[in-house]
Amino acid sequence: MSAPETFTPQALQVTNSAVAKVRSLVEEEENEDLKLRVFVTGGGCSGFQYGFTFDELVAEDDAVIEKDGITVLVDAISYPYLVGSQVDYEEGLKGSRFLIQNPNASSTCGCGSSFSV
Repeated sequence: MSAPETFTPQALQVTNSAVAKVRSLVEEEENEDLKLRVFVTGGGCSGFQYGFTFDELVAEDDAVIEKDGITVLVDAISYPYLVGSQVDYEEGLKGSRFLIQNPNASSTCGCGSSFSV
């Protein structure tokens, strides 16, 4: 009898559009060590807000998501808020931006950059 498998949900799904933009920005900076860091902070009009930055360092407790040659990092505090979410990149009349589609959010603000759980 084998041990039951444990399932750890992936923090984020990353769309092809987001992968392409991250790859483009990494190439533009000419630094293959750059990784997209996605995080949640307190604040925003709905209680929490999403943040995006580039980072060269991977912390010991980071969740690491790799897709098509790019890496996305999520810190341990942000991870529970982002499990099952999707990172996308869109260009349109509102400008260009990374955005999160989060099934854990009970409400979001009009711009989509903040949420509550």
